[in-house]
Amino acid sequence: MGKQIYLLILGILIGLLAAGLILLVSAPARSAPILILPTPTLQYIAIHITGQVAQPGVYHLPPNSRVEDAINAAGGFSNQANLDQINLAARLSDGQKLYIPSNGEYSTIKPSEPAPPSIAPTEKLPEIIDLNSATQQELESLPGIGPSKASEIIAYRQKIGRFVTIEEIQNVPGIGAVLFEKIRPYITVSNLP
Repeated sequence: MGKQIYLLILGILIGLLAAGLILLVSAPARSAPILILPTPTLQYIAIHITGQVAQPGVYHLPPNSRVEDAINAAGGFSNQANLDQINLAARLSDGQKLYIPSNGEYSTIKPSEPAPPSIAPTEKLPEIIDLNSATQQELESLPGIGPSKASEIIAYRQKIGRFVTIEEIQNVPGIGAVLFEKIRPYITVSNLP
């Protein structure tokens, strides 16, 4: 009787082992988990188009857009547009201002280049100013630099010494990244002692 129970238990264990092996072999293969990534969003560029177009304004266009795309977004040319002055194939960049001249007028901004910082048409564009030798008056001619900021620049120059790079002007109190970008085209530093 003891031998029969032993064989019965051994038979049950072998049966369970066989059933587990069958389940293991017949189970579907496991693969790496599927990773769902967010859909990439298209970064649009903002273009300000003025002049002889049907609807001047700011338009958001896909990257690598051309002048032709901006003009189409603005409703096309007006009847007075000087088409000979426009390169329709020029690429646009984010933040660019595009001016479409009228007949007899010539474009002052090349469409393929970003527009210079906004300055009222009656203001004279400043010349390039050397931060290491500029006078108070010369510094005040820069966009966004008034008497107090010009004084701060001169005080910094007297205290710290010559500017080595134009970016160093951001160390002057009151001149941050936004103002720096506004004056960047108009400043330089001399290498002479």
